[in-house]
Amino acid sequence: MTDQQQDLQPALPRLNEPAPDFNAKTTHGPRSLADYKGKWLVLFSHPADFTPVCTTEFMAFAKRAEQFKALDTELLGLSIDSNFAHIAWTRNIKEHFGVEIPFPIIEDLSMKVANAYGMIQPGASDTSAVRATFIIDPEGVLRAMVYYPMSNGRSVDEFLRLIEALQTSDEHGVATPEAWKPGEKVIVPPPQTQAEADKREGEGYEYTDWYFSKKDVA
Repeated sequence: MTDQQQDLQPALPRLNEPAPDFNAKTTHGPRSLADYKGKWLVLFSHPADFTPVCTTEFMAFAKRAEQFKALDTELLGLSIDSNFAHIAWTRNIKEHFGVEIPFPIIEDLSMKVANAYGMIQPGASDTSAVRATFIIDPEGVLRAMVYYPMSNGRSVDEFLRLIEALQTSDEHGVATPEAWKPGEKVIVPPPQTQAEADKREGEGYEYTDWYFSKKDVA
C-alpha cells in the first residue's frame, strides 16, 4: 500500500483506549465527550435524515431510552446533516409515528466527528456515515464498536444486552458467554498457572474442565 493510499484510509478508534474527543452542535445544544463523564454513552451514526431504515432505528432507540437510562447510559446520534434537518426529521417522526426523540443528534456537516470515529467508509460512501455504534464507558474509554451496512438496520436490543454484559464484567471480573442475558451464569476467568488449574475443580464453580467454569452473580 502506498503512502497516499494509507492517507485515504479512514481513521479507526481502538478498543480499550480513550474515545476521540469532540465538541459539537446538537439538537439539544452543544455537547462534548466530557459532558458524559461518569456515565456510559452510546454514540451512533446514521447515513442521513429522512431515510426509512434510520427512522426505524431512531424510533427503537427512543422507545428504549428509559431502559438505557436505567443502566446509567446516555444516547447520542449523529449524521452529516444540519441541525435544521435533524429538527425537521424528529418533528416528522413525532407527527407521523407518534414517537418523540428524546436524545440529542450531532450536526456534523464538517465530518470532523465522523472522521475521528471512522464513520465514513469510502467503500460505502464518501459523504455519508455508515451505521456505526460506539459504546463508551464512564471514564471515556471506548469499550465496543459495531458497524452495519447502509442497507440493514441495527438491533437496539443487542446494545442494551451488551451494555449489561460489559457492566457485569466490570463489576464481577468475569466474562459472559454467547447471547448472555442478566440472570444467566457467567464465565470465570481461566487459571493462569498449572497450580491454579489443578485446584480449579474443587473451587465450587460449575466445572466442565480446568479452562471452562461458570458461576452465578448476584
